Amino acid sequence: MPIYSMTGYASAQTELTSDTANSPALRLGLEIRSVNSRFLDLTFKMPEELRQHEAAMRELVTKHLKRGKVEVRANIESTADTSFAEPTPALLQRLLGLQELIHAHLPKANGLSVADVLRLATAQSAAPADIGPAVLKLAQTTLTQLSDAREREGARLAQTLRERIGQLRVLATQAAPLVPQLVEQQRLRFLERWREAMALTEGTALPEAAQDRALTEATSFAIRIDVAEELTRLVSHFDEMDDLLAKGGKAEGVGKRLDFLIQELHREANTLGSKSATMEMTRISVDMKVLIEQLREQVQNIE
Repeated sequence: MPIYSMTGYASAQTELTSDTANSPALRLGLEIRSVNSRFLDLTFKMPEELRQHEAAMRELVTKHLKRGKVEVRANIESTADTSFAEPTPALLQRLLGLQELIHAHLPKANGLSVADVLRLATAQSAAPADIGPAVLKLAQTTLTQLSDAREREGARLAQTLRERIGQLRVLATQAAPLVPQLVEQQRLRFLERWREAMALTEGTALPEAAQDRALTEATSFAIRIDVAEELTRLVSHFDEMDDLLAKGGKAEGVGKRLDFLIQELHREANTLGSKSATMEMTRISVDMKVLIEQLREQVQNIE
């Protein structure tokens, strides 16, 4: 199953059938934009004549999208050479009656201009009465396009994540042999210090108590810098992330699960750095944190 990004854009248009012969040819347009968000946040921007269909459109969107800040824009425009509808005599008579009624209560109110009449005439014929099926059909088409766009972006994100996880695996592999080498070096260093402290000449046997103390110090040091558990957990998290990316849409809330694993990776990398006893281990920890931060930025866009 594919991985879906929360970032995407789609638009579609359709011609509307006019109710009367005098009504202008109309076009219904729909745009859907989405960006990343922790939850599904829907915003609708549409003319008043389409507001009655918002609930049905909202239900349709929630069936397709689970997370993201989504903006739905709808508009109706004329496809005729002129953007103004021709006012009918009945409409002109009605406007005149309304104007006289208003003037009776507000004598100082301005009269209707030609531009006002044309604008009102266009508004009267802005949409057919039964536009609902056309709106929902166009919304379905646009959502399908948006889903395709989010899938393409999701595939790019998944590929980037796999590359970063592969680089993290290499760093973990580099860190694994450093601890035994460092422990052995530190053991020899402790023994050398005890020889110097007791002014022993080369080849003289080291007192058993001093040797035991040196080995105890070396063991304590080894425990403090041991990162075997951290490396094991890191590899386990890498495997879990690869598994989630492979399952894709089958894993519900894949984006949130990946985000949780990123937090765990960051915690283990921090512990790796705090236990570091060499510049090489510190470098590995820093490089891991850089890659994990890049992972976090990409995961924020996955649904």
